[in-house]
Amino acid sequence: MSHSIPLPRPGQGADKARMDEILRVDHAGEYAAVLIYRAQKAVFEGRKGRDGVAHDLSEMQDQEAVHLARFERLLNERQVRPTVMTPLWRIAASALGAGTALMGEKAAHACTEAVESVIEKHYADQIAEIGDRDPALAAELKQFRDEELAHHDHAIEHGSREAPAYRLLSGVIKVGCKTAIKISERI
Repeated sequence: MSHSIPLPRPGQGADKARMDEILRVDHAGEYAAVLIYRAQKAVFEGRKGRDGVAHDLSEMQDQEAVHLARFERLLNERQVRPTVMTPLWRIAASALGAGTALMGEKAAHACTEAVESVIEKHYADQIAEIGDRDPALAAELKQFRDEELAHHDHAIEHGSREAPAYRLLSGVIKVGCKTAIKISERI
């Protein structure tokens, strides 16, 4: 697997600026993940025969909430502002979660698979980039990445690739995630 590690930026304060980008985008991603799972769970919860998927979504949401809380603490400790896109990401993530759940369980799982495949690579790139500079944060990112991979694998095991228009759905979600990452790093 190839990783795209950015070249170090020149100039005073460049390392801090890059770490700010990493924390900002990771916070935004975990925030969105919590909202996606929350919206999916809301669609399935209380519906006949959907207790299992609602329970699984609740567990994944809880893991993402732990990640989110950690990034919120890091933003505060390191005095990094969150992305200004948070209100838009709130709407987009909730709509993505609800929309895929309304398409059915397999589409909800396809959403998870697509999102987590992008996030796994994103975290792997960050781990490679900051491993020497901030080994403690790199270790946390590795743990988070492993948990995201477990969500990815769970989605595949539960039929993500059987979703209606799987390739199209997956492709659109991946492009959306990659775009949100680039935007959230910067603003």
